[in-house]
Amino acid sequence: MITSKDNEKLKTVRKLQQKRWRDRLDLFAAEGEDLVEAAELAGWEPDTLLVAGVDVEGELLDEVSALGSGSRAIGVYRRRWSEPGGRLSVYLHGVGDPGNVGTVIRSAHALCDGPVVLGPDCADPYSPKAVRASMGSLFARPPAQAGFAELTGTRIALDAGAERTLSDVEPSGPVVLCIGAEREGLPPEVLSGADDVVRIALRPDGPESLNAGVAAAVALHDLANRMAADA
Repeated sequence: MITSKDNEKLKTVRKLQQKRWRDRLDLFAAEGEDLVEAAELAGWEPDTLLVAGVDVEGELLDEVSALGSGSRAIGVYRRRWSEPGGRLSVYLHGVGDPGNVGTVIRSAHALCDGPVVLGPDCADPYSPKAVRASMGSLFARPPAQAGFAELTGTRIALDAGAERTLSDVEPSGPVVLCIGAEREGLPPEVLSGADDVVRIALRPDGPESLNAGVAAAVALHDLANRMAADA
């Protein structure tokens, strides 16, 4: 059992809270028994698995935890990347909130057969907050990386200022739902290159827009159901 805070495995877990170390080591940490179980169910073998009271003293594991409440188990895994594709997938451009990135990964896992494709300036999907927000879907459906120009299929861009609404679209696969940053939205080059630019119809007395995570879930649910009906 690990009893020293200077143990190399603990030092590695602490380092993996920083993106530069995740990139350098090509590793990431997943905290919590639920995420460790999700990794196992998806067939991921950990490089290191630390369980409090079994492999390491609980107080030491808490000290390297990225969670405010500490953790009973931390697994260290090698990063994986999928290839873009599928009949329905999501492209994120400039989505900088790791919680939203993780949430979209979970929504895509639930509602479509393609991965989340990360474009420029997105938060790291393997950061602690994004991994936690994915609730294990990261292991079942690892994200992909690509630029907008590399996407194939019908590219439907969400923009709060669009005249047409999502219900005006008649989707036929493959479809890529494109979502931009929480404040700035999608850049002009993506909007001009998309096959369709639409908005989610909201109540007139409601907010002007939804955050990226919620918008993805609403749009994917709509598109997935209509594409299933036409299959």
